[in-house]
Amino acid sequence: MQFLEHIFESGIWSSRLIIITAVVFGLLGAILLFTIASFDIYHTMLYVVSVYTNGMHPEHFHEEVVGGIIGAVDLYLIGVVMIIFSFGLYELFISDIDPAKDEHGKENQLLAVHSLDQLKDKISKVIVMVLVVGFFQKVGHTVFTGALELLYLALSITAVAVGLYFLSKVGHHE
Repeated sequence: MQFLEHIFESGIWSSRLIIITAVVFGLLGAILLFTIASFDIYHTMLYVVSVYTNGMHPEHFHEEVVGGIIGAVDLYLIGVVMIIFSFGLYELFISDIDPAKDEHGKENQLLAVHSLDQLKDKISKVIVMVLVVGFFQKVGHTVFTGALELLYLALSITAVAVGLYFLSKVGHHE
């Protein structure tokens, strides 16, 4: 009976290795997002160069340039989420990442994850930043026609600032 129990428990324990698929594809997703974002910045740069070499100045030039860059930052942040997700899953279910430690064996805290709650907190903070960047990208393309709309803009920016302030306090104990 103990032999069967050992075989069964070994099989269950080894099944955690299926997490490697999520780790690998998470990293591939991050690489893909970083590549796309880099091409977006490159195309935005080419657009700026072509505008200045042709001597023209389109009506919404600044909004298009800022929108392109903010869109790329958004993709970079989502790529960071994928990297944090991949590192966290690997460290939680497979093994500690030895190269992440310095010569004294001290762990780099940037990507260190010791629990699912820590992984969730790190990912949720980056996701909130993605939402903030997306919000400002939308605001950059919005045309305000009245005082009430400007008041709503001011209130929404205040709400974002207050939310970011409280988010920065999460996990800090004084």
